[in-house]
Amino acid sequence: MIARRRFTRAELEAHRDATVPDLIGPGLRLLIAGINPGLWTAAAGAHFARPGNRFYPALFTAGIVDRLIDASSGYSPADEALLVARGIGITNLVTRATARADELTVEELRAGAQRLAATVAEHAPRVVAVLGVTAYRIATGERRAELGPQRLALGGVATWVVPNPSGLNAHHQLPALAAWYRQAAVAAGIDVGAVRDPRA
Repeated sequence: MIARRRFTRAELEAHRDATVPDLIGPGLRLLIAGINPGLWTAAAGAHFARPGNRFYPALFTAGIVDRLIDASSGYSPADEALLVARGIGITNLVTRATARADELTVEELRAGAQRLAATVAEHAPRVVAVLGVTAYRIATGERRAELGPQRLALGGVATWVVPNPSGLNAHHQLPALAAWYRQAAVAAGIDVGAVRDPRA
C-alpha cells in the first residue's frame, strides 16, 4: 500500500497544466471521463486522487470494485490491476490540470469532446460515461442533456452522463453517485456485486 502524503501548496501549483496519463487496459468495457485533472490528481499521477473526492467510494458502494481504492498518493500496481480487470478505464475531457474545472474555456471543452470521441473510437468500450452534466452540455453542444443515457454516441459508442464526484458537487450524495455509476457499469456489461452501505 502506498503511504498517504500531503502536498504543499507550492507542490500543487507546480503541477498546474500538467497531464495525467489515461488508464486504459485490455478488455475495456466502461470508459469514465472526468472533466479535467485537479492539481492534487496531477501531483499524485492518479485520477480522482484528491482526498474527499467520492469517485472511488462510489465505485465501492456501487459494487463495481470489491475494495476501496485510495489514490491520494498515486495508484499501487494492485489498484491499477483491479480497475483494468474490472474493465474500467479512466480519461478526461480536457487533459490539463487546473485548481478548478471552471478555469477551463468553452473552446477547451469542445476540443475535449472531440479528443474523447477519438479515444472512444480507438479503444471501443461498450459505454463511455462523462462525469458532469454541465461540462457535457458545453463540450457537446447538447444543451438539454440530462443525467443518464444520451442521444449522442461519442465515438460511435453508447454515451452516459453521470454526476461529478467532486466534493464541490453537493447536489448528489454518495448513494446517488453509486446508483448512477452502477447503472452505467451494468449497461457496459460489468458484473457488479452487491450494493454496499457507505456507512458500514
